[in-house]
Amino acid sequence: MNQTELTKRIKIKAQELGFLSCGISKAEFLKEEAPRLENWLKKNHHGKMSYMENHFDKRLNPTLLVDNAKSVISVLLNYFPAQDLFENAEFKISKYAYGRDYHLVLKEKLDELLAEIVLLVGNVDARIFTDSAPVLEKAWAEKSGLGWIGKNANLISAKVGSFYFIGEIILDLALDYDGPALDHCGSCTRCLDACPTQAIIKPYVVDGSKCISYLTIELKDEIIPIEFSGKMDNWIFGCDICQEVCPWNRFSLPTNESDFSPIVPTSSAELNSISPEKFNTVFKFSPIKRTKFNGLKRNIDFIKLFK
Repeated sequence: MNQTELTKRIKIKAQELGFLSCGISKAEFLKEEAPRLENWLKKNHHGKMSYMENHFDKRLNPTLLVDNAKSVISVLLNYFPAQDLFENAEFKISKYAYGRDYHLVLKEKLDELLAEIVLLVGNVDARIFTDSAPVLEKAWAEKSGLGWIGKNANLISAKVGSFYFIGEIILDLALDYDGPALDHCGSCTRCLDACPTQAIIKPYVVDGSKCISYLTIELKDEIIPIEFSGKMDNWIFGCDICQEVCPWNRFSLPTNESDFSPIVPTSSAELNSISPEKFNTVFKFSPIKRTKFNGLKRNIDFIKLFK
């Protein structure tokens, strides 16, 4: 099987597995992203996410993750729900956390995609990545033509918006490569204007330490900084504001992925009174387990305190 035919078969299999799209780029050093990442870290825009300082070289060079890497396969998996379960609710949870943990879902599908590649060509040296290793996934998806990194630092597609997960397979197999996507943000500043904590400090630059998603998930302090009182817009896990106002998300369509069917409690009373035991049961296979019981209670109490 020649390289072009193999590339085609990989993309067909990705579609069969339910991915929105699949793009492929050459595995090489990310020379444009290197100074941006270095500057972002120097300005402490990663807040207390100290792990972002680790493996700087690996984040930029896929050959340090997979020996003799030649290609990066990027895929998108839609999670946009049929209904906004927390519109005007006392407490809000990001749409990506309604269902089963995306790390599990993405890995299972990428395992199948990699198995198909092995079936077609034999053993390859490859690794699967699902937002759990030092990989600049949005940069690779952009280089693979799946979208552009917008002013809110999210990957945006002109066809399907931005409510999707990104996954990668880095492998030592040469494939046909796609061209990068073009930026279509234009003069729009809706995401900058809408962010209640001014986390998007300028187009394409997000101070992660001010982001509501960071404050409600990544920050492990016992209390959220008082400077954000009255600015959380009722979010207790994640935040969708900069995506909700993005005009490209008018093209978002409800996901067909059954694993993303809602399992999260929608009752404010139930969320407010949840016990550690109930938390561990309800969120056992949910991304919400990342914040842990104490983190979720801290977020709820912070919202209630400054209503």
